[in-house]
Amino acid sequence: MTDNASLTHAFFALHHGLPRQGPGSDATTRRLLSLAGALPERPRVLDLGCGPGRAALLLAAEAHAEVTAVDLHEPFLDELRAAAEARGLTGSITTVNADMGELPYPDGSFDVVWAESSAYGIGFDTALRAWRRLLAPGGVLVLTECEWTAAEPSAAARAFWEQHYALRTGEANVRAATGAGYAVLGVHPQPESDWAEYYGPLAARADAADPDAPGMAEALAATREELAMRRAHGTDYGYTGYVLRPVDSWPTRPETAADIAAVHALNTAAFESGAEADLVDALRTDDEAWLPGLSYVAEAPDGSVAAHALITRCRVDGAPALALAPVATLPEFQRTGAGSAVVRAVLDAARARGERIVLVLGHPSYYPRFGFKPASGYGIRPGFEVPDDAMMALVLNGSDDSAQLPRGTITYPAAFGV
Repeated sequence: MTDNASLTHAFFALHHGLPRQGPGSDATTRRLLSLAGALPERPRVLDLGCGPGRAALLLAAEAHAEVTAVDLHEPFLDELRAAAEARGLTGSITTVNADMGELPYPDGSFDVVWAESSAYGIGFDTALRAWRRLLAPGGVLVLTECEWTAAEPSAAARAFWEQHYALRTGEANVRAATGAGYAVLGVHPQPESDWAEYYGPLAARADAADPDAPGMAEALAATREELAMRRAHGTDYGYTGYVLRPVDSWPTRPETAADIAAVHALNTAAFESGAEADLVDALRTDDEAWLPGLSYVAEAPDGSVAAHALITRCRVDGAPALALAPVATLPEFQRTGAGSAVVRAVLDAARARGERIVLVLGHPSYYPRFGFKPASGYGIRPGFEVPDDAMMALVLNGSDDSAQLPRGTITYPAAFGV
């Protein structure tokens, strides 16, 4: 039986000098950086679990960031310091040996918190909670997470990951992010080439390693099992990058069966009639319109339902699209941010599903804050007369180029009566 010290030493011997300590690429780092939007001229970036610092070096060089790079393994920090000096970036990168779960920094210290292939060290949900306080107003959290990419992962993949880390689906991770009070600015499924950038050098190192070195036989066995799992079942799981910004303090989540009566009462109270409440109930019975997981609620401090937003399936000239309606907030919680929180959450959930476009008929001074634009600009119109600026569209995934979107007349579910 190998002692823990020997096994740890052997593990790091396999990993020292590798360009990466997890799946990734400069292209992915640049893509995540682009999804973060406009940053200060010299953004303060906290790179957690930085390893040898591939992301830290790129952020310092290309985003002109002042990077604080944190890792618990001093030899990785040594590698980063040497690379920073070689590239003339010593003044832009500060290395810190610290635990990402026990960080010494005051609230609001950073414009960006960055964690590629490292949040698993404390868990996705813990990272969302613990790192939020570190962000300055308008700050961004960027992290990557391994998750299920197959609807029905193989038994072998499930058994492997049950030993190492509890994977969830992308939709579940988006729900966790929005429930923790973040808006999802972007989602980037990492390509297979990101795994090759990590596993290619690691496999070569394993082939060259001395199996008789203390702890090495066991370290090699674990490494080769991991590599073999990826080769055999790589379509079952993958890494995804999330770019998140803290928003409202209202907790949000998908509705449950226990919420149905409260959602009905809320819509009745918000609209002072039963029409919208009846619409929601009718849409629930329409299998073609209802999309499980896209009826969202915001919770009041006592756990009751304060706001509700619903997205259902509609069509544009026969092509699938989404309709956001209704959106409702209890009168006592209006103008508190509850409505905005639940709208952002349900839009993020639709984005995570890979949906292309969502339409809303609403107030033109309210919905543009979520990114909605006049639908007519995309060649999309309702089958009835409304003011042009009241019929709006939001592209959830892909290019905003109207040539890539459906064009024509909107067909709503029958329950809308239009």
